[in-house]
Amino acid sequence: MAKRKKNVAKKKQPSKGVEETIRLLARKYANRLKKVIDQRLEEMKGDDRSHFLIYQVLGVSDQEGRLVDEYQNKGRFLYKYAGSFLEEVAKLCFLEKYPDSGSARIPNTQGRRPKTFQIDCLIQTDAIEIKWRDATTDGDHITEEHTRLQAIVDAKYTPIRVMFYYPNRAQAIKIQQTLETLYKGVNGQYYFGDVGWQYVKNKTGVDLLGILTKLAQENAQKN
Repeated sequence: MAKRKKNVAKKKQPSKGVEETIRLLARKYANRLKKVIDQRLEEMKGDDRSHFLIYQVLGVSDQEGRLVDEYQNKGRFLYKYAGSFLEEVAKLCFLEKYPDSGSARIPNTQGRRPKTFQIDCLIQTDAIEIKWRDATTDGDHITEEHTRLQAIVDAKYTPIRVMFYYPNRAQAIKIQQTLETLYKGVNGQYYFGDVGWQYVKNKTGVDLLGILTKLAQENAQKN
């Protein structure tokens, strides 16, 4: 039996409609992202740049090297915050339709570690995992996911994976194709890309993609 987490965040959300809540969350994440990036860039001003010697040997100028280092750091933060934001607002859509669909933990019936697995949204017997994008190329990821799927099946739930953006690289795509096969092998469901967005809309009644597109267009007009 799954152990549900109390969804404290749900109680604190303003009653202004899901679109307004998503708008507020977007603003919060944007402010946090800007803060951590600004802080990191300030820290980097005092960094040791002796490694630029190797950049120069490889034909990269000091200016280019500095920009590469800065954007590498920016990219890490952006990827992290983009993923966390999208996964949180997707869960919000399910909570809007199914107030009891909070996250849950189930025991690992296939091994000792980890002791439990998390389900992002548990709706009756539907165990939904939400991923903004999964670009892993690690083969161990398949083994871990297979163990997780078996634990979900043992808990008498249907594993469902919703991933909004498919990876671009061949090895990462191969991993996802294998995962899709694993899901289907246990009578689970695997949605990605346009089908993933549509699944959320059909299941919750919230046009998440439409809301996010609207917010992106508003930001583009400001810039």
